[in-house]
Amino acid sequence: MTDTPEPTKRVPHTVIWHDKLAAGFRRTTEKLGGNLAGLLTKEKLDRQTLDEIEEALIASDLGPVTAARVRERLEDERYDKGIDEAGIRAVVADEVAKILRPVAKPLEIEAFPRPQVILVIGVNGSGKTTTIAKLAHLLQEQDYQVMLVAGDTFRAAAIGQLKVWAERIGVPIISGKEGGDAASLVWEGVKQGTAIGTDVLIVDTAGRLQNKAGLMDELSKIRRVLGRLNPAAPHDVVLVLDATTGQNALNQIEIFGRDAGVTGLVMTKLDGTAKGGVLVAAAEKFGMPIHAIGVGETLEDFRPFDPDEVAGLIAGVTPRVK
Repeated sequence: MTDTPEPTKRVPHTVIWHDKLAAGFRRTTEKLGGNLAGLLTKEKLDRQTLDEIEEALIASDLGPVTAARVRERLEDERYDKGIDEAGIRAVVADEVAKILRPVAKPLEIEAFPRPQVILVIGVNGSGKTTTIAKLAHLLQEQDYQVMLVAGDTFRAAAIGQLKVWAERIGVPIISGKEGGDAASLVWEGVKQGTAIGTDVLIVDTAGRLQNKAGLMDELSKIRRVLGRLNPAAPHDVVLVLDATTGQNALNQIEIFGRDAGVTGLVMTKLDGTAKGGVLVAAAEKFGMPIHAIGVGETLEDFRPFDPDEVAGLIAGVTPRVK
């Protein structure tokens, strides 16, 4: 009699995502540990050691304000008791979670009438076009009907890449030729999206921070066109940030936030850098909603995040999710 093989157990999605996050933040965690190593050789925390801990946290891209918060808490609670590295990591995790909780906000699809128009902006090389595909896939998983607009008409490669992604995930796309009028494409997208009952219209835009005036003129034109069709549009202006750029990502938030009316952020390439702490610095400095993060190349490597889980991973104290 042949034995019946036991059914293969499916790994829960939460575990898969946690493992990907852990792998993505590994270099950031190791950087923090390396910066803290060797600082805690004394029984008590004196001012010099506190200074060194604060500097180590800043060097880990967590930002000066976050570092100061951790230092202040260590000074208030444990100054006369001494503390080991695990204790510092626990304090870091707790303070980082406090910063991330208010900004961890998934993108809500609430517009009426439909479609909800999402402009996606970001400098060339930030992963913007791929992130659009990942965002579309994430919304599909939530049973929303999605349409794309290839509005980065200054780069033929961007148009071609987005068309490939649209075919791969099975969503319609409005596109034109290189050098075409992005606002006209958006107009057509809203008309077609309205006609077929699309829930979400995601618009790629040109990533030309070095030519800010031209970019802002283009975005203004798109806004004017949208205003004629739906005064509430665009409903969201999402900035894609490349975590590997570290502190330069903060400069991008400041410039685009001021000039392009950014309403929320996504951060990509967290798996390829030791600078993942910039996620915390961005949250603390700007307080903008962070809708999702990316830690890999596949469609499933992009999700809204749990602030406590991410804080624990950055600090190196989060247990494995079951």
